[in-house]
Amino acid sequence: MKSSIKISQNEMLNAFLLFFVIHSAQIGVGVQGFQRVVYQDAKHDAWISVIIAGLATHIVVFFMIKTLELYGSNDLYGIHQDVYGKLIGNLLNATYLIYCSFAFFSILRNYIEVIQTWIFPGLGTWFISSTLLLIVIYAFTGGLRVIVGVSFFSVILSLWLLPILTIPLEYSTAANLLPILETKISSILKGAHSMTFTIIGFEILYSIYPYIKEKEKVKKHAHLALLATTLVYLSIMLISITYYSEGKLLKTVWATLTLFSFISFPFVERFEYVAVCYWMLIIIPNLCFYVWAAYRATTRIVKISGSKFVWLFSFVALIGTLVVQSRIQINSFNNEFAKYAFYIVFVYPIFLYLVAVAKKKFTTKKEQEE
Repeated sequence: MKSSIKISQNEMLNAFLLFFVIHSAQIGVGVQGFQRVVYQDAKHDAWISVIIAGLATHIVVFFMIKTLELYGSNDLYGIHQDVYGKLIGNLLNATYLIYCSFAFFSILRNYIEVIQTWIFPGLGTWFISSTLLLIVIYAFTGGLRVIVGVSFFSVILSLWLLPILTIPLEYSTAANLLPILETKISSILKGAHSMTFTIIGFEILYSIYPYIKEKEKVKKHAHLALLATTLVYLSIMLISITYYSEGKLLKTVWATLTLFSFISFPFVERFEYVAVCYWMLIIIPNLCFYVWAAYRATTRIVKISGSKFVWLFSFVALIGTLVVQSRIQINSFNNEFAKYAFYIVFVYPIFLYLVAVAKKKFTTKKEQEE
C-alpha cells in the first residue's frame, strides 16, 4: 500500500489502551463550561442534545474505522495521498495540520484563562504558557508510548472528580428537567451542534490506528470510550440543569468549575482551587495528542525531526497565547474554530469513506481489466 507506515513492534500499543486515548482526548477544557453554550440553544432539554452529540460521534467513528480498515497499516495522511494523489493529498494533510494546531492552541489558551481567572489573576500568560509547553515537549520527546501512558493515568487519576460533582444534587430540583421535549427539535439539534468544541478529540483515531496491535478490537474499545465520554457529559449536564436556575446557568461561564466552588471539606475550603490545578492532568493528554498528530501530518509534507518540530510548534503557540488575550478574543476564536471543526471532524470522515470506497472499486475494476 502506498504511503504505509513502518512501525516497530516496540511502538505498537495494546487495543485496550485506545479506550484511554480517545476518552482522555475528548475530556478537556470544554467540560469546564459547555453547559451554558448548549443550554442557550436547547434550554432544559440540553441533556437530549448531549445524547444526540454522543450518538453522532459513534456514527462518525464507525465511518472512520471503515475507512482505516481499507488501508490496514495506514493513517489519515497516507490515505489522503493514496486517494487524492500526492499534491492534493498533502494540501489536505496541511489542512489537518492547521486544524490540530488550532485545537492545541484553543485548549492551551482556554486553560490559561481559567488559571488566571480562578487562581492567579496576576500571573503572566507567558509564564503559564511556557510551563505547560515545557511539560508537553517533555512528554512528546518521550514518544507515543509515553503520551499514551499519560492519557492512561489521566483517566485513572481523575475518576474521583465525577463522584464529587454529585454533592450538589442534595440541593437540586428534578422539576427543572420538565417538561421533556418542550424545546423545538431544531433547537435541540442546534444544541447538539454546539457540543462540537466540547466533544471533539476522537479524531485522534485517524493518526493512532496504525499503532494498534489487535485491529479487530479497535471498534469495541473506541465505541466504549465514546460511550464513557457521553455518559460523563450527560451526567454533568443533568446535575447542572437540576442545580442551577435557568437565569443562573445562562450567566455562568464555567458551570462545572462553579459547581466545585459550592463544595467544601473541613480540610479544603476552596475545593475549586484543587479542581482547577488538577485539571492540568486532564488537559495534558489533549495537548500531547494534538501536537503528535500535527507532527505526523508534517512528516508527510516535509522532513523534520520530532525535537525540532515540537520546539518550533511550541514557540508559535507561545506567541499565539500572547496575542490572543481578552475574553472576547478567546471566545471568538473558540466559536470560529468550532465551526470548522464540525465539518472536519463530523462531516469529512463520511465523505472520505465514500471517496475511498469509490477509489478502491475503480482501482480493482481497472486491475481486473488489465
